Amino acid sequence: MPRLGRDVAAIHRLQLPFSVNCLCYATWGATTAAGEPARLAHPAVPTAITANLLLIVGALALNTAADTGTDERHPERAVLTAAARRFGTRRVVRWSAGELGVAVVLAGSVAAGTGRPLVLAAAIAAGTLQVLYNVEPVRLKRRGLPGVVAFCAAVLVLPFLLAYWSVRPAVDPAAWPVVAGVGLVAIGRMTLWSVPDRTADAATGLRTPAVRHGPRGAAAVCLAAILTGLTLTAWGLWRQHGPGWAVPLVTMQAWPLLSAAALLFRGSPVTSTRLRGRAFPPTTIAMIAMTLAPLT
Repeated sequence: MPRLGRDVAAIHRLQLPFSVNCLCYATWGATTAAGEPARLAHPAVPTAITANLLLIVGALALNTAADTGTDERHPERAVLTAAARRFGTRRVVRWSAGELGVAVVLAGSVAAGTGRPLVLAAAIAAGTLQVLYNVEPVRLKRRGLPGVVAFCAAVLVLPFLLAYWSVRPAVDPAAWPVVAGVGLVAIGRMTLWSVPDRTADAATGLRTPAVRHGPRGAAAVCLAAILTGLTLTAWGLWRQHGPGWAVPLVTMQAWPLLSAAALLFRGSPVTSTRLRGRAFPPTTIAMIAMTLAPLT
């Protein structure tokens, strides 16, 4: 791949396993609502999924631009910051704004075609949360756990709803425990992800959970969020698909994340590379299975 292509991929955080997660987050709501592959063929569905993808990767690009000064202090972010500098942070911001704008237009077309204005509302809410998360003077990333919650809502929960409403007008009550559970697991995972960035974040005034509470405090928040989220997910999946899906999917998410959080709680260091290479791939596999399960 030419350097420009590599830089664009890096700026949008499209490395594995994050790129697969993005696709699952964009699609999961549609597959949950559809229940069968044939219902995904309606033009509103791929349009909604495309809008979701743009909302997610456009926001990640905005985060890259906003965090360049911080990431330059982190030795494991060298590829990312080099790509951002070569591309130009202002250009990244313009690119991100264009992607978020197109996403809202696409969501508006789905809302108009289906008569469901909540599709557009979800897109606007997701984009707004991402701007608030990344841009001063609000910059929710500086504000600890509320920033984590806002980011996970914008990347996971709102895209789920946007895609779901492109297929069906109302969310099945049985889906809510799974959505809430996966959202809580994402909050725990992002809190865990903040620990390797603690020194760089603190140096630039970003009061992430790891900066506010220290590694052990962040690990405690992570464990609480993940355990609660996995319980809700297991309950919801069991009700919808039975134990054959619930047990392996929850177990696959549980052991790598809980073991990483336990290491932090004991004071052992955890690097971004280790999290990306060991703790997160099993959760990505579980997310793929959860996205496909409603179609079986």
